[in-house]
Formats: sequence, structure tokens, C-alpha cells
Amino acid sequence: MAQELSAQDREKQAVGEAAAAHVEDGMAIGLGTGSTVTFFAAALGRRIADGLTVRALPTSAASIDLAQSFDIPLIDWTATTRLDLCVDGADEVAPDRAMIKGGGGALLWEKIVASASARRLYIADSSKLVARLGAFPLPVEVVRFGHQATAERLAALCGEAALRGGAEAPFLTDSGNFIYDCRCGEIADPAALEAALGAIPGVVESGLFVGMVDLLIAVRDGAAVELGPQDAPWWGADHD
Repeated sequence: MAQELSAQDREKQAVGEAAAAHVEDGMAIGLGTGSTVTFFAAALGRRIADGLTVRALPTSAASIDLAQSFDIPLIDWTATTRLDLCVDGADEVAPDRAMIKGGGGALLWEKIVASASARRLYIADSSKLVARLGAFPLPVEVVRFGHQATAERLAALCGEAALRGGAEAPFLTDSGNFIYDCRCGEIADPAALEAALGAIPGVVESGLFVGMVDLLIAVRDGAAVELGPQDAPWWGADHD
């Protein structure tokens, strides 16, 4: 007997299945990383089994494994540098659709794939919807050379920067870089912080994704709801 899904997983399944309905025959898509994307991949795999033709460019080694699990055909950058659609998850989404991503450590590849996509679709369960970004630690990918000096500048900007995995067993991204998780507190101006982080030598990319959402599929009252750039959010309205 199959294990019953938790309430959160039912939300992830709802948004994942809704996202899979946006994939059209013949598309080249970016395949995101994370637990919510797993439900999208499962739904997409069922559509492929029914005859849908699609090719996916992965955002991580984990999403390569995910695609293979659901028989989703993969491509790489030698096949195309332009994607029709990118589908990915988020760790936090603010009412203006600014996001924190990178909890799984794939933020650099995720941003590259998203930037190569004509349309970007993000999926999030209700727990990811926040009044302001910052409760979730902000991942920042840095090169390993001189990372200690980079970390000092991150801490000066954000207040705290912790090497993911610790000094004894640091986490390595798929590009071989380190990640520092920064506890910035509430982020009043995500675009300004993104620019400031990008100006620090040694920073490869931050997990702030600003102005990148073409469509958000989230959950309201237990049901998947689609929000375009002009649609008003239903969360965070009481936050000054």
C-alpha cells in the first residue's frame, strides 16, 4: 500500500502537476532541482509516456538523476542554448515574486538555465510564501580560493555567513565551489542586496532571484493557483 502523502507533499504534487500541463509538445525545457520539482517531473514523465515529446536541460546532477527516474530525455548546451520554458522551485517567494533559491546547492546552474529560457515558471507550496525574504538563509556560491576573505565580506554585509558543511567537510556545488549560507534577517531590498553581493570578489552567484518569474504556481486554500506578473498576491498584504 502506497504511503499517504503529507499535507505539504499534496501541495507540492498539486503545483507540480499544474506546471506539467504548461509543457507543450516539442519544447526544450529547463528542469529544476528540489523536492517540489520531483512532483513536476513525475507528472511530466506520465505525459511523456502518453506521447508528449520534450527535451530537458538539467540544473544539477540531482536533476539528471530525476530525469532518468521518470524517463525524461535529456539534452546539454551543445544541443541548444535557448530553452522554451524553465520549471523550478523556490525556498522563499515574496509578494513581488523576488525569491531565495539554492537550498539544494544548485543556484548557479539554476540561474544560468533560467536566464536561457524564454519563459520561467516557478512552483511553490504555501510554506514558501513569505511577507519578506530572509527567514531562510541566503545561499551564496563562492570560489574556493580565498573563500575565507570572501566570507568576511559576506558577514560584513549580511551579519553572519556559515560555510555549508563546515570546514571539515564543506559542501561542493556541481561546479566545485563552496556555499556560504548567510543569515541576513529581513531583506528589504532584494535587488540591491543581489547587486552588492555580486560586487564582492570571489562571489560566483547568490540565491536571490529577482525579476525572473513569468508565472508562479502556488497554493491557496489547498488548491494550485497561477499568478502572472500583473496578478495581485494574496499573502503578505499586511506587512508594511
